[in-house]
Amino acid sequence: MPSQDTTGSVPRSPQDRREFFRIEDRIGLEVRRLGENDSADPDLFNDTPLDSLKAEYRRLDQDIKTHLANLSERDRLLTGLITTLNSKLDTLARIIAFEQNPLQPDDWQDVTLSEGGLAFFSRSVAWQAGDRIAVRMTLPPELYQPQGIARVIDLDRTTTGGAWVQAAFIELDESDRQQIARHVMRWQIRQKQKQ
Repeated sequence: MPSQDTTGSVPRSPQDRREFFRIEDRIGLEVRRLGENDSADPDLFNDTPLDSLKAEYRRLDQDIKTHLANLSERDRLLTGLITTLNSKLDTLARIIAFEQNPLQPDDWQDVTLSEGGLAFFSRSVAWQAGDRIAVRMTLPPELYQPQGIARVIDLDRTTTGGAWVQAAFIELDESDRQQIARHVMRWQIRQKQKQ
């Protein structure tokens, strides 16, 4: 569903319509430049020896979802309880992962975010349209950490130095896209509750 443009930070033309809802939020943002020949390694930001444990965690999570689908046909109450416990474990895992690798204050930035891409301010003007970048986001308060590959589509240089970098996701796992979609939806709900 197309969205209305709610961003005041980045100028847009009336023809500049998007397929996804966009929000303005403050998130943890890590960005790395990729060369044209660099592989889109999904674990580009994982600098720890825990990769095999994380792969096992993802496999177990998929097993639980499969079993829950079968169980939901027989016992809705038990399915609800196990789903809640699974969500609680997921949240605990995200908290532990975040505490082991906390973001520095400079890593938290104001961005415009959607399932299709993001715009962020860069103090350096080293980016160019067409650059491929690896992006990892930390989305509060859930601390989801979706990551993907984006392509810089435009730069809006400011008079104070730096530029707003607009990038579109070109490689993003469906689970990461769903995390962004849930974050956008929850952000919208919180904004309506504040009004």
